[in-house]
Order: sequence, then structure tokens, then C-alpha cells
Amino acid sequence: MTQVADRLDTAVIGVADVTTLEGLSAIHQPHCAAAVFRRQHSDHFVPWIAALDPSQLPSARVVLQPNKVRSALEHLCEIAETPACTQRDAFIEDVTKLATSFARTMNAPYVRFRLDVVTTNACRKFHIDALTARLICTYRGTGTQYGTATDTSDPEHINTVPTGSPIVLRGTRWPENPASKLLHRSPPIEGTGASRLVLVLDPV
Repeated sequence: MTQVADRLDTAVIGVADVTTLEGLSAIHQPHCAAAVFRRQHSDHFVPWIAALDPSQLPSARVVLQPNKVRSALEHLCEIAETPACTQRDAFIEDVTKLATSFARTMNAPYVRFRLDVVTTNACRKFHIDALTARLICTYRGTGTQYGTATDTSDPEHINTVPTGSPIVLRGTRWPENPASKLLHRSPPIEGTGASRLVLVLDPV
């Protein structure tokens, strides 16, 4: 039986921790501002993707049907000269599953598919996206950071999504009142020499 939501995060009200990919559908539960599927990639995948030159990481922004994600990502990996191996196959398979599951969860015939190679402080300010919901999964580098907004300032307590764990966040267009006060950002990394590979999926 699919476990929808195991618990709401005790540190941040309205964040559901789930143990399956399907559990991200917890985002539809009342007052659930975000859902995190906490997981770990294999011991072979993590060092492989960390060792790649940033130029070998695939990147793109495109709108497509979920069943086209696999072929599109295979093409992107060829363009970036991402080495062909079992780890690359696992990466393509995982992104495909995330896109298919997220589109089903959001009842969306298309997804806005984005793979970003981040080396700067892009999106470093805490914010809420101007859409219904968004899935973010960081495959390399520090994961997305989030916290509950206060009246006049950034969150006092900042939580970091584990690398490799997808999070689904409600946006400002989610049809529920009051609106979510859960903010998120990309972790500041400029000047550290670090690079991140981030998958972003929006329903279309």
C-alpha cells in the first residue's frame, strides 16, 4: 500500500516527509506546503556525478510530454558528452520517473523541464514561485533550502533538502487560502568552486 505522508516535519509546519515517490501526492493534503521524498542514491552514483566536469552535465529548458523526457535527456547527455555507463542510465531512468510521477500527481499533460548547472548564487533569495507547484531535485551539490516565513524577514530556521531527494513545493497559484508561507532558495555557492545539477519540473 502506498504511504502518502508519514509525518509533517516537526521543525517546519506543513512539510510532509514521505517514503515513496508516489507519496509526493501528499502535496494535495490540506495545509501541506511541501512534500519531501527523502532517499539516497547508490554508492556508485554519487561519486560518479560528483567527479564529472560541469561541462559534461546535461542542461536544457523545454516543455514536453512526460513520455518524451527519456529520449530528450538521452539526447542532452550525448550533447554534453556525459559518459555512457550504468550511472548515466540510472540518472536518465530516475529523471524520467520523477517527470512521469509529477505530471500524474498534478494531472498535467506537459511539464516544463529544466536541468540547470549552477555555479553562482542563482535564486539565492527566499521566495515562493508564481505557479501552482514545482518539483526540485538536486542531483549534485547542496540541495534546496527552505523555511517558514516571518512577517518581515527570511526564515529564522533554514532546512536543507538532502542531495538526491525530490521536493514538491506549492506556489502562489495553489488554490488554497491562506497561501503557503513556506519559502525556499538555492543555497549560495558563488566563490566556493562548487557546482550543482538541479532538476526543476513545473506542470503545464
